[in-house]
Amino acid sequence: MKKWIAAGLVALVAAVGVGCGQKEESAVLTVGASPVPHEEILKFVQPELEKQGVELKIQAFQDYVLPNKSVEEGQIDANFFQHVPWMEATNKEKGYHLVKVVGVHIEPMGAYSRKIKSVSELKNGATVALPNATSEITRVLLLLDQNKLIKLDNRVGDKTLKNIKENPKNLQFKLLESATLPRMLDQVDIAVINTNYALQAKLNPLKDALFIEDKESPYVNVLAVKKGKENDPRIQKLAKALTSPKVKDFINKKYNGAVVPAF
Repeated sequence: MKKWIAAGLVALVAAVGVGCGQKEESAVLTVGASPVPHEEILKFVQPELEKQGVELKIQAFQDYVLPNKSVEEGQIDANFFQHVPWMEATNKEKGYHLVKVVGVHIEPMGAYSRKIKSVSELKNGATVALPNATSEITRVLLLLDQNKLIKLDNRVGDKTLKNIKENPKNLQFKLLESATLPRMLDQVDIAVINTNYALQAKLNPLKDALFIEDKESPYVNVLAVKKGKENDPRIQKLAKALTSPKVKDFINKKYNGAVVPAF
């Protein structure tokens, strides 16, 4: 009898140990993010999530391709680096199944230069570097149109360089990888740069940009997951933390208008 009880206790302890191990493992949440500002915002909410029993692990990415691939293939649980047009374009091009969980902030895209101080100084035939991603080209062309550097055939739907109806300064456009644009500032007259890369390059969007998107930009950066994981308790806790009053204050104080809360 004693042996049977002892064996039973051993089995019970083992079962409890496995159960605890599984619970601890399931509380780990791995999120891919761009270093600035996404990773910084995630680090800010780490302590709050820890209080709620979620261990937030952050994997930094320098590009816009691998974070979605990693979520689709299940290597990470979620990512936080992109806006919905980019996510939808990636889903269409790659056959992915990513969905938005919650919108967090807007990073106004701006035009920068080391050769001129204002748009009025831009010479005929000047070279303008733009991000080459399909979903970003529309955004950039609308910004250039808004600032009267070009005129599009209309402002509805997706755009390419072929939609430029008027180019009064005969601007020469170079399409480049987004991450390389800050490094090209010495080689071009203007570069239109995503705010996260501008901040990494120590550019101040509010002081250094020749012109910049306004706060009404529809390009809200979102927390994204593979379809079916939206209601995962860990994801929901992160979504709530990212849209808390504390995060709004953190964004406003740290980025001083260069990054704008979207909630």
